[in-house]
Order: sequence, then C-alpha cells, then structure tokens
Amino acid sequence: MDLNEPLAYRMKPKTLEDYVGQEHILGENKILYRTIKADRLSSIILWGPPGCGKTSLAKVISNTTKYQFTKINAVTSGVGDIKKAIEEAKNVFLNPTGKCILFIDEIHRFNKLQQDALLPYVENGTVILIGATTENPYFEVNKALISRSMVFKLNPLTTEDIYKVLKKSLVSEDGLANYNIKIEDETLMKIAEVSNGDVRTALNGLEVAVLTTKMDKEGYIHITSEIAADCVQTRKAIFDKNGDSHYDNISAFIKSMRGSDPDATIFYLARALNGGEDPVFIARRIVIAAAEDVGMANPNALVVATSAMQAVTMVGMPESRIILSEAATYVATSPKSNATYLGINRAMDDVANIDTGTIPMHIRNAPAEGMAKEGYGVGYKYPHDYPNHQVEQQYLPDKMLGTKYYIKDETIPE
Repeated sequence: MDLNEPLAYRMKPKTLEDYVGQEHILGENKILYRTIKADRLSSIILWGPPGCGKTSLAKVISNTTKYQFTKINAVTSGVGDIKKAIEEAKNVFLNPTGKCILFIDEIHRFNKLQQDALLPYVENGTVILIGATTENPYFEVNKALISRSMVFKLNPLTTEDIYKVLKKSLVSEDGLANYNIKIEDETLMKIAEVSNGDVRTALNGLEVAVLTTKMDKEGYIHITSEIAADCVQTRKAIFDKNGDSHYDNISAFIKSMRGSDPDATIFYLARALNGGEDPVFIARRIVIAAAEDVGMANPNALVVATSAMQAVTMVGMPESRIILSEAATYVATSPKSNATYLGINRAMDDVANIDTGTIPMHIRNAPAEGMAKEGYGVGYKYPHDYPNHQVEQQYLPDKMLGTKYYIKDETIPE
C-alpha cells in the first residue's frame, strides 16, 4: 500500500470480514452476503449517500470473485469503454469464464444510450453489472436495467460504525500506525458524529489533523478535540439540492407543516438551508401549504406566507432564515382545512370529464347593445340591492344544480 495515498483510500476493506456497517444487507444470513461469499453474484445496483461504502463493497467483491473484474467511472467513460470491457470478457484466452463483473461508479451519469449499450450483455450474462449511485435509481437508471438487477439501498453509516473504522485506522499498517498518535476516544467519537454518516469525511478529517499537528515534547502527535473540530469543521449535511435527498427533505418539510409540528418544520427548514436550498423555492412551498392545508381555517396564513416570499426576495440570506422560520411556523401552528383544495380538485375533474351544461343566461355578460334581447343578463339580481347583500338565484348550470364543491366541515369517512 502506498502511504502517500489518502487514508480513506488505504482503509478500504479487502474482505467482507473487514467491511463495517450495512448489516441489513450484509449480515451473514442476508442474500447479498451469501451471494458474494459463494461468488454467485447477479447484477446489482448499490444506492446510497456519499461515504456509505458503495465503492468499498465493490472492492471487496473484486477481491473475492473468480470472474474478471473491470471498473469504470460514468463521468469519464463512454460506450467505447463498455465495448472494450465486453470484448475482453469474451476473449477466451484472457478470460476462460467468458464473463466479467463490470463495476460502474456513478452509473446515473450515463445517458440512456450508454445504459442501453449494456442491456444485451447483462441479459445474456456476459456482464454481471454492479452499478453505484447516490441518486434514486428508480428515477435515474434505465428501467430495463433495473428490472434485470437487484437494488440494494445502503444507509449512512452509524456513528459507532465510523468510530470503529477510525479506531482501526490508528493501528493499521495501511493506516496511521506509523505515527505516534495520542487521541482520546471522546475525540474520535466527536469526529464520527460530525461526519454525519460519511466515513470518507471522518478519515479525511483525522488524516488532516495528524499531518498538520506537530509532535509534543514527549514525541506524540496529540490530537485534541479543538484540533479535530478545526480539521473536520462543520457537520456534513447529507443533502443534495439537485438529488433525491432534495425531494425527501422538502417532502418532510411540507408534511411537517401539514401535520402541525413546528419543531419538525423548523428542523427540515434548517436542513434545507444548510444544504444550500434556494430560499425562494422554500418560500413558494410555504405559500402552497398555506393555501392547500390551512385554507379557510385561517386565510391570514396565505397573507403571511406571501409576504414572507416577497421579503425573502428582497432580503436574501442569511437573514431570510428568520423570515422563512416565522412563516413556516405560522403555517404549522395554524388550524387546518383543505376544503378549498378538495373543492377545486372536484370542480377541475368535473369540467374535464363530464358534460357540465351551459352558463345560466341571467349571469352571462351583456356588454353590447341588443344582447339583452337574446336573453343575456336578463333577470339578474344584484346582491347588494338586497338585505345582507345576498339574494337567492341560480348560479350553477342546470346540469350541475345541487353539486357541492366547497364543503366547509367535510367529515373524513371512517
């Protein structure tokens, strides 16, 4: 092992026994563990956030399989690289099995044409595909490839998992064993916590701390909590404003407002802002929630939300966080009614799908002279001419008489 390589690279596991975490798919009785051990792997897609061990798992497979193992990166590779790997797999002199395991990192970066080029070879078994992606494969990967593969969701590593890797790196010859390091377990645990499930972030932070700290008088590289905090810096948010986590987080934010939980609302708001979400995008979601979920139970919520959106566009970050928090909390703590939301949905459905009849003549427009002779506007009763500014008259078309769209106190069927 080249000790000039990054610590995170040197500490990649070589066997399944070295692999830390993901027990839900790599426990001894789990199918992925058994197929890797038996070297009977079929095509798989590994889906999970950065630093959770997708590439490390592929490395473990490469060390255990009897098949030719080829790795390409979708960012720098194309159809030509795929064809080259397949030609080498079919060369019986170089590869008697006639098969290869093709690991494609960031497979979601391949376009449809590139993904389609894999299909016939995955279909006939020439290629056993291992695709790794941080994006939801059900959105980003060709459905035909998905149907021919098993999808495994990898979770962010736990703090305890990352702590184990950090601890191991201190005594491993591939790690930092050559350095005389003094570090408290509490400091290692703090690095693990701040990395937020990304073991690469934790190892990089520890390595920077070691390489930039001078030895003390006793000959130790003493890594204090302050040094570790400075090297790892702020907690890494598992959030990609263009990726799957963006949709998960905004969904949780909206559902928390709808569910009248102000604490969860503020939490997901903070998570979005920390991840670089556009404040105006968040403000629009609050406006929609004010209309859809609060509605007539507190019409002022829409006024507050709209004012907040306008204020956010004028003020900008970081102060916009205060405005967004106020508006989101107001929506979350308001009484709820979706009667207007349900009403417009019913009306839109009727207008699009059934014969709703014609507008009654007495409420039609009659701007031109002579239209009254045709019945336009004839018989219309002006409500302000009547007590309480209301008067009984027909507004709905004949075919829609009696239809209810806005049901103020609509009951939920049991």
